[in-house]
Amino acid sequence: MRILGIDPGYGITGFGLIESTRGQNKLLSCGAITTPAGADFSARLEMIYEDMRQLLAQSKPDAVAIEELFFGQNVTTGIGVAQSRGVILLAIRQAGLEVTSYKPMQVKLSLVGYGNATKHQMQDMTRRLLHLEKMPKPDDAADAIAIALCHARSSTSLLAKAQSQI
Repeated sequence: MRILGIDPGYGITGFGLIESTRGQNKLLSCGAITTPAGADFSARLEMIYEDMRQLLAQSKPDAVAIEELFFGQNVTTGIGVAQSRGVILLAIRQAGLEVTSYKPMQVKLSLVGYGNATKHQMQDMTRRLLHLEKMPKPDDAADAIAIALCHARSSTSLLAKAQSQI
């Protein structure tokens, strides 16, 4: 199964594509969709949407996983990220794909076994699970890879298999 993980943002949207077969995972590609800081916000959303459509067409994922938003202290930034996430979700649906959302704590728990894991712990476990010498950059791409790995683990669980048979 080809899984595309997405870490949404309006300045940088990270993506990571993995191949998951019988519990074995391989990184196929990763990177980031970026938009210029000085551009009109609606133009930035259009860039993200068009780049996401192109990424989906090129990568041909079987499943897409995206990080659910977490509004910390900066709600203003969160609103912009929410709008970016919206155009990403639209592109995914228009491509005919289902999307699964994961909270940051779910991703951490799935990979590290601890919902309050640090960024360093997450990246180290991601690197180990994929047998990489070093973690890909930027951090947004690394986060997206972790989201894809979380989905690989969640979608192959016994519970997920049992639910799909109902």
